[in-house]
Amino acid sequence: MVTPTPLLLVEDNKADAYLLVEMLEQADEQQWQIVQAKRLSIALEYLRDPNFSVVLLDLSLPDSKGLNTVTQIQTAAQELPIVVLTGTADQELALQAVALGAQDYLVKGEITKEMLVRAIRYAIERGRILKQLQESERRTLMALEKERELNQLKSKFVSMVSHEFRTPMTTIRLCAEKLKSDNPQLTQERRNQYLELMQGSISDMLQLLDEVLLLARTEAGGLKYEPNPLNLEELCGELTETLQLSADNRKLIFTCQSDCPQVVMDAILLRHILTNLLSNAIKYSREGSSIRFDLNCKDGTAMFQIQDQGMGIPLNDQKRLFETFHRGSNVGQIQGTGLGLSIVKRCVDLHKGQILLESEVGVGTTVTVTLPSKP
Repeated sequence: MVTPTPLLLVEDNKADAYLLVEMLEQADEQQWQIVQAKRLSIALEYLRDPNFSVVLLDLSLPDSKGLNTVTQIQTAAQELPIVVLTGTADQELALQAVALGAQDYLVKGEITKEMLVRAIRYAIERGRILKQLQESERRTLMALEKERELNQLKSKFVSMVSHEFRTPMTTIRLCAEKLKSDNPQLTQERRNQYLELMQGSISDMLQLLDEVLLLARTEAGGLKYEPNPLNLEELCGELTETLQLSADNRKLIFTCQSDCPQVVMDAILLRHILTNLLSNAIKYSREGSSIRFDLNCKDGTAMFQIQDQGMGIPLNDQKRLFETFHRGSNVGQIQGTGLGLSIVKRCVDLHKGQILLESEVGVGTTVTVTLPSKP
C-alpha cells in the first residue's frame, strides 16, 4: 500500500486550485494527501502540523503579496520545500523567490501533469538533501567545537599537572639531598622532619594521580553507578575520623540528625563526594575553626550538609566551580587542581541527586548534597 504524500496547496483561485488537484489525482505513480488554504493566515495555521512534505505556494494571495509570502512560510516551516506558483508576468519575482530559498517555480497556464509531479518530487528530494547537508554541517561544527574544547582542556591539564607536580617533586628532591649529605649537624629530629615532608609530598602526588585517573574514567564513561546496601551513619563517622587526622587545628563535627536506616547507594562514589567536600572545607578554613558535617534522612532521601567557616567563594566564581580545572579567584597560594568539585558533580549526577552550594566571602561555605536513598 502506497502512503499518500501530504501536500499543502496555498491558492485562492478556485479554477487554478481545481486544475492542480485534478492533475495530481491523475498522476498514477504517486498518491497525494492535499490540503488547500486560500489565505496565508490559514496556511500558517495548517503549518503548525509538521507532517507536510511540500508546499505549493501562490505568490499573490488576498492577505499577502510577493516575496513576503515566501518569507512567512519559511519562518513557519524552515525546512519545508516550497514550489512557487506564478503568472507569466511574474517570472522575475519567481526567480527571486527561488534565490530566497524556494526549491522551484511553475508558471500558471504552462503547467502539465508531468511537469507538476516532477517539480514536486524534485523539490522534496532537494529539500531532503539540503536537510542532510545542514545536519552534516551542524555535526561538523559541533565536532570542531568539541575538538577546540578538548585542546583547551589538554592545555589546562598539562599546565596544571606540571605545576602541581613541581612543588612536591622539588620538596622530595631537596629533602633527599639533605638526608644524603653527611652533615654532622643534621639531628635525628631534623631527619624525621625531612622524612615527613617527603611522605606528605608523595601523598599529594598520589592524590593528584587518583583525581586525574578518576576524571579520565568519568570522561570515558568508565565510572559506573553500582549501588549496594550501606550504613550511612557508619560510613560518615569513619570518614570524619580519618580526615580529622589531617585536619591540623580544625575540628570536624559530625552529627546524624535523624534515624538513617540502611540505604542503597554506591559507596565508592559516595566516598569520592564526601572526601572531596570535607577536604575542601579543611583546606580553605582558617586554623582553629570548626567544620560541621550533618546527615539527615527523610522522605526517601539522604541529605549531607558540610558547613565551614573559611574564606568563602566570590559570587562570580560560584557559577563555574563545577567546571574541570576551575578554582576560586581568591585561593591565593593554596594548592589545588580544580578537579575535586568536578568529580563531585559527576558522582552526584550518577546518583541522580542534587548539589547546592552557598558561600559568602569571609564568612564560609555550605554545600548540601541530596541523594535518593534507593535507586
